[in-house]
Amino acid sequence: MGAAGARPGGEPLPLAVVLLSGGMDSCVAAAIAREEHELALLHLGYGQRTEERERRAFRDIARHWGVARTLESRLDHLKAVGGSALTDATRDAVAARRSGSPVPDTYVPFRNTHLLALAVSWGEVIGARRIVIGAVEEDGSGYPDCREEYFAAFNRMLRLGTRPETDLEVVTPVLHMSKADIVREGIRLGAPLHLTWSCYTESEVACGVCESCLLRLRGFASAGAVDPIPYRS
Repeated sequence: MGAAGARPGGEPLPLAVVLLSGGMDSCVAAAIAREEHELALLHLGYGQRTEERERRAFRDIARHWGVARTLESRLDHLKAVGGSALTDATRDAVAARRSGSPVPDTYVPFRNTHLLALAVSWGEVIGARRIVIGAVEEDGSGYPDCREEYFAAFNRMLRLGTRPETDLEVVTPVLHMSKADIVREGIRLGAPLHLTWSCYTESEVACGVCESCLLRLRGFASAGAVDPIPYRS
């Protein structure tokens, strides 16, 4: 990539809205998008347990890359709706309600549709060409909104529901990567993995035992790399 916002010949880079949670997957997805796009970074809180820590990671990553165009917003209705161990304090009750379901209790009902809808709204206003989301099928096993066919369906809806001149598409650069592949790609691109946060439960020192921590740690181990963030266990 040439100067910020331009290709080596001076031609402006197309704009991409990146849904940046502050986690490793979305950070690497942003690093991939940054190779060919100017970035606009979007962070959405929805009452998840580590919301404040994720917001801090988002801001740290934006500063690291010098991205000036950012938007932080809230989707508090997802917490009000509940039904997820990420937003409900009564995780045991959530698990009981999901008994027998192949969908993990950390699934937030229809979350990606809410996130993408706001990203498309902002993208249409600022003239973006891509919406980038760091969804991963490997750790979204059982999440119905982390499948390739879901994103294809969303793109069909996007084309029907926006202005005729809008030229937007949702892209998923890490969808089919393993966690080890994501770590390797992040290291290759110089992504600030040390600024990311993946833990579902803790906000100062990662627990090391939740589903997200375990997937991340296995990814670093499989990639032959050391995770740069601290862990309690």
